[in-house]
Amino acid sequence: MTRAPQQTTLADSVVIEFGAVIVSVSGDQPRVLVVRRPGADGTVPEASLPAGRFDPSAHRTLEEGLRASVAEATAQTVGYVEQLYTFGDRGRYPADTGSGRRVVSVGYLALTAPPKASPDANSTWDGWYRYFPWEDWRLGRPEILDAALLPAMEAWAAAASTAPDRALRRERIALCFGADGAAPDEEKVLERYELLYEAGLAAEAARDQERENSEGNCPASASPAKPLASLGEPMRSDHRRIVATAMGRLRGKLKYRPVVFELMPASFTLLNLQRTVEAVAGLHLHKQNFRRLVEQGGLVERTGKLVAQGAGRPAEQFRFRAEVFRERPAPGVRLPSRRGRS
Repeated sequence: MTRAPQQTTLADSVVIEFGAVIVSVSGDQPRVLVVRRPGADGTVPEASLPAGRFDPSAHRTLEEGLRASVAEATAQTVGYVEQLYTFGDRGRYPADTGSGRRVVSVGYLALTAPPKASPDANSTWDGWYRYFPWEDWRLGRPEILDAALLPAMEAWAAAASTAPDRALRRERIALCFGADGAAPDEEKVLERYELLYEAGLAAEAARDQERENSEGNCPASASPAKPLASLGEPMRSDHRRIVATAMGRLRGKLKYRPVVFELMPASFTLLNLQRTVEAVAGLHLHKQNFRRLVEQGGLVERTGKLVAQGAGRPAEQFRFRAEVFRERPAPGVRLPSRRGRS
């Protein structure tokens, strides 16, 4: 008897992938573990996040699959992890466009103490501000805002076809990037990146639009986007969007959970702790205010040990107090509102 050909089901056409934003801080820089595997011709592609496919027969849980995928892709073991968001837009991967297959990425945020070296030859710890240079306010207002980004955004707003649309675009720019020179909300990393993408200023926007045009999915009149080369390096697929999501989540979580200590060694100085918080938040904090908030919040305790720091006096070492979880519901670092150096 002749068997009927097996039909491809919708479930067969959906692939579940993990995308891990693994964050560490070293040299006062927040870093993301990225993978760059040379192609057959020796070229090195855009950076991508460590990723792997979910195997229902081998992975009991999604988190178990994530940890296994990260270890296989980078030889890196991660500690703290949390799920970020599910990314499943059509056309995320050019190779899957037109095939009927959809790659759905379950994004995760993972934190680890300062690394000693890259875990393998194809992985590097990149500073995340190389991908988001407008997000670092530690030395004051980033020069890129007034030199390139905001003028280009204003041109995009002015190009809207109607007065209400122009006003709406300007309102959105002010909400994302701050109005009248004021500093924006440091947690709105994703909103800022997505607005830059919508305006065609992010390199990924031009790449994606060119692909859509070539596949006939855009009107013939659609013109290619004109990205700004100074707006950081692009990443493969929508991985820069995933990193932006992780940055905003981590910046917000600093304030109500002691996640910063996942980025610290077992013992540290208060200066080390402050610089780690500043690096992640993209802020410059007042030294005495920060120390008072940390000590009054019961987040740390003295170890009784001193460590030499340069030519100055030895600094006292501290460690995280795990008991803080039982003492109050939101044991985070309540950041002072000051942004950037004056």
